[in-house]
Amino acid sequence: MTLTFFFLMGYHFWGEMAHEWAGAGMFILFISHQILNRSWYQSLLRGKYTTVRLLMLVVNILLLAAMVILMYSGITMSRYVFAFLPVRGGMAAARKLHLLGSYWGFLLMSLHLGVHWGMVWNKLEKKNGKQNRYLYLTGSLLIAVYGAYAFIKRDFLIFLFLKSEFVFLDYSEPKMLFYLDYIALMELCIFITHYGLKLLKKKKKQTEIRI
Repeated sequence: MTLTFFFLMGYHFWGEMAHEWAGAGMFILFISHQILNRSWYQSLLRGKYTTVRLLMLVVNILLLAAMVILMYSGITMSRYVFAFLPVRGGMAAARKLHLLGSYWGFLLMSLHLGVHWGMVWNKLEKKNGKQNRYLYLTGSLLIAVYGAYAFIKRDFLIFLFLKSEFVFLDYSEPKMLFYLDYIALMELCIFITHYGLKLLKKKKKQTEIRI
């Protein structure tokens, strides 16, 4: 799903038809992901809601909303894959929703990955040893800093709050540069979420010890 989302964000490189087929693939992957993780929905009314669990819930619900918006708007605007469906009108609204869903969806998916990044981190430490921990941390921090720069350069705030309905697509831009920026943006979100949650958990433990 992550790789497909990267492909979809580079719409101008691959063309409308490829974009639609990739979007349809994302739709299938998303539905499959929900089915495979249905136990998460079953556990929503169980257990205590800590600050960490509440934040994770908010990220997941917002991501779910962004994906639903993307699927709805994508189907509405479809000229190839879903053209057979009797969907007419609402194109202007669908374009706005698709723009919002794309930018919010990418960031929320990255935050979602950050929530589960501890598993990846543990595997890296298990494979390469804890002695490289600070090397990984430094590398992650540097990429995250560049991600903050890419966030500004790519005008994410403008599109996140729909201050502009038109995205300037630079067809001459090297694909490698475009995707490196988005990888760094994703790393920024992962870094913030992963270490933010670790800090919250640490503070919670300290509070429990004091009590």
